[in-house]
Amino acid sequence: MASQEHIEKMQARQNYRNLWHTDLVRTIQADTPYCCFALWCAPCVSYLLRKRALYDDMSRYTCCAGYMPCSGRCGESRCPEFCLCTEVFLCFGNSVASTRFLLQDEFNIQTTQCDNCIIGFMFCLQQIACIFSIVAMIVGSDEIQEASQLLSCLADFVYCTVCACMQTQHKIEMDKRDGKFGPQAVMAVPPAQQMSRIDQPVPPSVGYPPQPAYGQPYGYPPAPQPSQGYPAPGYPPASYPPPGYPPQGYPPSGYPK
Repeated sequence: MASQEHIEKMQARQNYRNLWHTDLVRTIQADTPYCCFALWCAPCVSYLLRKRALYDDMSRYTCCAGYMPCSGRCGESRCPEFCLCTEVFLCFGNSVASTRFLLQDEFNIQTTQCDNCIIGFMFCLQQIACIFSIVAMIVGSDEIQEASQLLSCLADFVYCTVCACMQTQHKIEMDKRDGKFGPQAVMAVPPAQQMSRIDQPVPPSVGYPPQPAYGQPYGYPPAPQPSQGYPAPGYPPASYPPPGYPPQGYPPSGYPK
């Protein structure tokens, strides 16, 4: 069940649409001092970044951020600081990857193709160096042994460099989250605009006085309300009907009444 959940999370990350504030290639240029700090003190940086990713609330800490089978089974609730120290020193690679997954799931951040190529190259180089070391032990050739040592040194160098860039990328992303790049510009919603359409029977009254609604008299005063007295004072007039009305001889003789 846990493995199925991890697979679903990995598939969900492929649909994320947000991007990292800085990709792995530009992290050295974006924050050179921190990148050097992450290169020489990698476990300490991993500890600080994980704690910061949890908003300094260590009660939320879980080993490897809940992405490994051992998560939640190492007594994290009793002493989270000690468990985090153990994680970053004994499982450094997993600690960096777990912090990365934690940020990606929180902010829906996808990994670009360039970042995937860099991370994939790091893994492939480690596997090739491991294979050469095994072949050198089996064959016993000095040339293959030297080649395997060179590959191992190169793989370690690439691994340390990529992890430093990756942790710098995480730090820059959390700087953005915490507003250290300045407040984000608030985009105001544009006002609603009205325009006459063919399917609109009556065009909107833009720049014109409002027209009376359908069924209301146009240009006549409103009828008196019951609170004003009904009928209205002075209505009908006192001389109603007027004198001499109807005229004499009306209706004419022979007209049915």
